[in-house]
Amino acid sequence: MPVVTVSRLFGSGGGEVAHRVADALGWTLLDNAMVDAVAERLGVPVTEVSEREERVPSVVERVTRALTLATPQWTPAVADDRQPDESDIIEVTRRVIDEAVQHGPCVVVGRGAQCVLAERGDALHVLCHAPRPALVRRVAARLGVTDAEAERQVLETNRQREHYVRRHWQREWLSARNYHLCLDTEWLGIDGAAHVIVELARKRLAIGG
Repeated sequence: MPVVTVSRLFGSGGGEVAHRVADALGWTLLDNAMVDAVAERLGVPVTEVSEREERVPSVVERVTRALTLATPQWTPAVADDRQPDESDIIEVTRRVIDEAVQHGPCVVVGRGAQCVLAERGDALHVLCHAPRPALVRRVAARLGVTDAEAERQVLETNRQREHYVRRHWQREWLSARNYHLCLDTEWLGIDGAAHVIVELARKRLAIGG
């Protein structure tokens, strides 16, 4: 089944672009629904997954996990044995993506989907980006925070996404080699970026519309 993956810099509006693409094509959108599916399969609250996905664990988290595994009787007060570890989330996310693609055409947002589905010939991989000032403006407006706080969140979130892809797939997240299409959402606008993706999907993935 054909699939479009949309990777996005935080603040680029890539999630909105993906939503418009899915609506225009009539395809399933896998974004927040993926978090729900992963949490359900792991048997944990949605917040457990949403707070840990697309980020790498801190040094403290990694040390705590290693000590817990090495010495089961040592359980720090902050540890929770019910929490899935990093590898659990990655493996279940991979399965959810694979099953969604097998079920029907879909648009997958982030979560390393461009790496999981890198070898598929019926996939269109897209990166949505924008200049940093545009990222900051969008985040500040969306979250109602100062420009300084928005810039901090932009830098930290994108740093985490970059490390996430490098750690689990040994790829450089922003390398153009991972994508068929890199779109500046500040220049094209959200609707313009979605239109480019839809037209290319219809042409290159041999679908109707």
